[in-house]
Amino acid sequence: MSQYDPKRGRRNNDGPPDLDELFRRLNQKLARLLGAKPVGGGTPEPDSKLALKGGALTIVGVLAAIWLASGLYVVDAREEGVVLRMGSYNRTTESGLQWHMPYPFEKVEIVNLTEVRSIEVGYRSNAKNRVPEESLMLTQDQNIIDVQMSVQYDVTDPKAFLFNNAANDRDAKDIVKQVAETSIREEVGRNKVDFVLNEGRAQLAANTQKLMQTILDRYGMGVRIAKVNINDVQPPEPVLAAFDDAIKAGQDKDKLRNEGLAYANEVVPKAKGLAARLLQEAEGYKQKVVDNAEGDASRFKQVLPEYNKAPKVTRDRLYYDMMQQIMSNTTKVVVDQKGGNNLLYLPLDKLIQATNPGTTLSAAPAAASAPAAPAAQAETAPSGASAPSTSSSSVRGGGREVTRGRDFGGQ
Repeated sequence: MSQYDPKRGRRNNDGPPDLDELFRRLNQKLARLLGAKPVGGGTPEPDSKLALKGGALTIVGVLAAIWLASGLYVVDAREEGVVLRMGSYNRTTESGLQWHMPYPFEKVEIVNLTEVRSIEVGYRSNAKNRVPEESLMLTQDQNIIDVQMSVQYDVTDPKAFLFNNAANDRDAKDIVKQVAETSIREEVGRNKVDFVLNEGRAQLAANTQKLMQTILDRYGMGVRIAKVNINDVQPPEPVLAAFDDAIKAGQDKDKLRNEGLAYANEVVPKAKGLAARLLQEAEGYKQKVVDNAEGDASRFKQVLPEYNKAPKVTRDRLYYDMMQQIMSNTTKVVVDQKGGNNLLYLPLDKLIQATNPGTTLSAAPAAASAPAAPAAQAETAPSGASAPSTSSSSVRGGGREVTRGRDFGGQ
């Protein structure tokens, strides 16, 4: 069928739609919208230029709507948007649906403020993947140690974070890592190796965090250091065994020192207590001797006038008192024999126990019933007094002497 066939454009019930008819109707509608007048009072026939202009305007309108819609963006509650107008800072937007002038006039940078970013210094992923050029550091006493640390940080000022970060990465990891290396090396260089290896790890981390925050604030990075972790501190691999031996020797030294101090704390107080007790006993003995001497002197002063009045009586009285004192402290028993030769029972076992506690006498009854052997006993009298003549017999048993006598002291 020719395209100029008058039947062309008619649509059978089962045929496809006529495209020419569809375009014609579309042009008519556009002509009415643009104010075209109908030709000959019939259906308006738009001018071809006017129809082309209407189509172009429609396309431009659609493109303009799409361009304006490209300025819509959404800011999450954990984020903030920084709007840049012609490349310079314009404003900061909060969370929610926002709009900015489309490209190329304005653009927006979304910064997450709650995301915790982290870097690793001296290792990668795990402690075995060491990076010696980052971990090896020099201490104050010129020893080399291997330090591994991790740093966690977040963003506090999105504007400063975007405009003052000259690094290639968006998270400023390069700058934070360089600041971390600088800070940890400075802190390690201020301390000795024993402090860094043993008790100073927590203080080292705190000082490093403080120094890093000071440097980043000076740079105006808008970054807050959340935490610094000292994961591992140890000597370099070539000298690790020597360091272990030195640490073990130091621990043994401390152990022996503590044991010595414990022994000294136990012995010294006892020795001081013993010395104090001996001093007190010496003072007591001194006071006792002095008091006894003073008492004897006072007694002598009291006896002297009586002796001058009756010398013989006083002398005999002193002699008897002295003998009584001596006999009470010796193992000799004196028995008067004036009553005759009667059987005498002496409880020698009781006497021996009284003299030597804990000693038993098995033959005490036999010794008590045996006749007493005669013996001569001479007593020494003081000068000027008559010596007493005694007729006595003595029995010895278990170290105790029993004497039977009479006419003791001339009476």
